[in-house]
Formats: sequence, C-alpha cells, structure tokens
Amino acid sequence: MDTELLTTAQAAAHATQARRFFSAGAAAVRPTTIRDWASRGHLTRTGLTEHGHPLYNLADVARAELATRGRALRLVGIPEQRP
Repeated sequence: MDTELLTTAQAAAHATQARRFFSAGAAAVRPTTIRDWASRGHLTRTGLTEHGHPLYNLADVARAELATRGRALRLVGIPEQRP
C-alpha cells in the first residue's frame, strides 16, 4: 500500500483545506502550525526529503487537524460542531 508523504508546506495546504471547509474560509493552517503539531506530539515525522526536511503521512496530518480543529475554530469565533 502506497503512503502519501507530504512536506511541511504540503501538509499545511491539506490541513487548510479541511479547516476552510469547516470555517467557511476563516481558518488556515500555516507551515509553522505543522511544525508545532510535530513538536507537541500531534504529528509524527515519517521521513526526510533529500534536503533533510521532514515528511509527514497524509493520514497523520488529517488526524492531527481533526484533533486540533475544535480549539482552532473557537479561536476564530466558530463554535465546535458535534456530529
């Protein structure tokens, strides 16, 4: 099974897509946020590029975004929606 690995910028772009869907475009995820998630244990680095930059698994990025979504949306004034 192939696993899609993302750079920090690519991970931020994927997480931003999810955040914007739930926030009507009000929230975004910056590359700095991806690095913060990794340092806080929300996201595990799964490899390195040829230049030594971290790579992240797409599924792990999605899980980290979901785990941090509620607080992030509250910060931009959007109440958490529960299924």
